[in-house]
Amino acid sequence: MWATPVVPEIAREHHYGDRVVHCFRERPDHLNRLLPEALARVPDNDALVHGDRRLTYRALDEQVGKVAAGLAACGVGAGDRVALILGNRIEFVVLVLATWRLGAVAVPLNTRDSRSGYEHALGDSGALVLVHEPDVRERLPDNAALPGLAHRICTTAFDRLLQHGGRREPAAVAEEDVAAILYTSGTTGRPKGAMLTHLGIIHSLMHFTVCMGLEPGERSLITVPLSHVTGLVALMGTCLHAAGTLIIQSEFKARAFLELAARERMTHTVLVPAMYNLCLLDPAFDRFDLSAWRIGGYGGAPMPEVTIGKLAERLPDLQLMNAYGATETSSPVTMMPPAETGVRGDSIGVALPCARVAIMDDDGREVARGQPGELWVAGPMVVPGYWNNREATAREFTGGFWRSGDIGSMDADGFVYVFDRKKDMINRGGYKVFTTEVENVMLAHPGVAEVAVIGTPCPVLGERVHAFVVPTGSGLDESALLDHCAAELSDYKVPEGVILRQEPLPRNPNGKVLKRALRDAFAAQRSGGHGTG
Repeated sequence: MWATPVVPEIAREHHYGDRVVHCFRERPDHLNRLLPEALARVPDNDALVHGDRRLTYRALDEQVGKVAAGLAACGVGAGDRVALILGNRIEFVVLVLATWRLGAVAVPLNTRDSRSGYEHALGDSGALVLVHEPDVRERLPDNAALPGLAHRICTTAFDRLLQHGGRREPAAVAEEDVAAILYTSGTTGRPKGAMLTHLGIIHSLMHFTVCMGLEPGERSLITVPLSHVTGLVALMGTCLHAAGTLIIQSEFKARAFLELAARERMTHTVLVPAMYNLCLLDPAFDRFDLSAWRIGGYGGAPMPEVTIGKLAERLPDLQLMNAYGATETSSPVTMMPPAETGVRGDSIGVALPCARVAIMDDDGREVARGQPGELWVAGPMVVPGYWNNREATAREFTGGFWRSGDIGSMDADGFVYVFDRKKDMINRGGYKVFTTEVENVMLAHPGVAEVAVIGTPCPVLGERVHAFVVPTGSGLDESALLDHCAAELSDYKVPEGVILRQEPLPRNPNGKVLKRALRDAFAAQRSGGHGTG
């Protein structure tokens, strides 16, 4: 069972120019400490498992040394950028650790991006080396577009990096040095490269390890993309810090996830709520032995209360913990104590030991407890800014706080709630509608598998409420669904139109619903004379 964590000593420190932040007094001073420490603790334990491949910590250290030497032979040194367009595979982990061993910067990119997206990220980051999957080759920019990219290495030629002996000693690294550049989703304009530092990632790993009670021998399953902050930090980095075993699934499929979790005796993972729901919908769910599963982290969206209830019934020993964070915060900012998940399912938890959360109004004043405002976040894990983008850094960071763009509140006990993204909140005739509230009500209907609520333009009211619904089966009664909403919601919050779709909702690689795509789909339907409302 989960126990209340013992939090290490915390002290204020000066970092990133003008910030004073709360830090763990005792901590690894950079990420290159993690692998040697795990190697010393559990040298012959499995570090990585992917399909039929298994690497012990001893073997992982040897591979990292060889690839570090191979990257150095390509001219990579401290501060240089190494880009990765890789799916979930062992080579991803090895490359990131090898990059860090050289004091260089990892730039993981989404395998599903476009040519223009790759051209922007590779050019903006100034990547020296790119290692990529074979199936993205046709989407890579031409050499002329990226004159600074000296080496392109396909995974089919990965052995090229293993021919130069080995490098055991890490380069000198300072805590505030950049360890990774992660490009944000870019809801407006081009994606921005958040600069994750050794200091920030270390604090995130310690927050996860301490507050989730992780320990050597943990068996963590990753199915979210390694290239995103949840995969890179919450799972890969945290598992290494805890000297656990990282079990890699190439992509999420509910049945395959359940099979792998049972076979490998998974103890810990972090998923998006939709993944939990898809697992529960599998008719074979109860046939899998998931008794080893202790910790179920989740984030990226609220967990519907109905899903929390079903998981408590089917897996009574599973401790569900909401972890709220972002790329700009190197992952977690708040976390839900598992004892509170069942009674505060609509909360994202309390601020982590080194995090500070303030709820601010549009004039930059902190609001009273219980009142809505924008979440501003501070702490050592908040990135110092965006790579090559002073304008965005100045706009989104104020006095050491990152302005999240999320609307929420904090109650008298310090529990934080997120109602909506600023851009997703609906203003219907002056009444604010938080889409997550409507979505949670609709998800409680047994005929709804997935739902996303959006605001649509209206010349009279400004916006109206519409819902995209993926049903659990055939024969969903739309009138009954809206009656269900009317019984639970104020009248102005009830959707005025429901669009049924058989295909899953569009999501980014980290599992978040792409509401911009749904708004575009609604506009296209309306211009074509189709749809409801």
